[in-house]
Amino acid sequence: MGFYDYYVTDAKGNQVSLKKYENKVVLVVNTATACGFTPQYEELEKLHENYNEQGLEILDIPCNQFGGQAPGSDEEIHEFCSLHFNTRFPHMHKSDVNGENELPLYTFLKSEKGFEGFTGEKADFMNAHVGNLVPNFRETSDIKWNFTKFLVDRKGNVVARFEPTADMADVEKVIKELL
Repeated sequence: MGFYDYYVTDAKGNQVSLKKYENKVVLVVNTATACGFTPQYEELEKLHENYNEQGLEILDIPCNQFGGQAPGSDEEIHEFCSLHFNTRFPHMHKSDVNGENELPLYTFLKSEKGFEGFTGEKADFMNAHVGNLVPNFRETSDIKWNFTKFLVDRKGNVVARFEPTADMADVEKVIKELL
């Protein structure tokens, strides 16, 4: 199966076929509203504003698996993002990205791009923090924390994985190359 063979559920409970995003560049992000990385919503919205008309789509999939940092209903999460960050990209249904109940989309994404390590100024902090929670975290492709991003090209290929500590300028650079 490829990227376009999967479905996600939107915040209103509707099934969304990823075929809808054929010929688009898609950034899939697991998010949380009460995380130290939550300010990335502002940068994600800037990416959406600057590149949506050129073919960038952002899929925001809230996840409460990391420190319970995505509390609330889908509606409450949407309201928070709209009020605090004026987000206009779609927010999907809050879902698991690891484990027994993970979205099949995330099983696919992780099989295409595994964990390669934290980068950036918060890398040491995240290595220590995640290492305290999951000592063997480097050995799996699992999502390690909120705001992990997968970038999919116009043909449905998963071309990059960015950990939450990655510089958003690096994310933007790769997006621009794909557009």
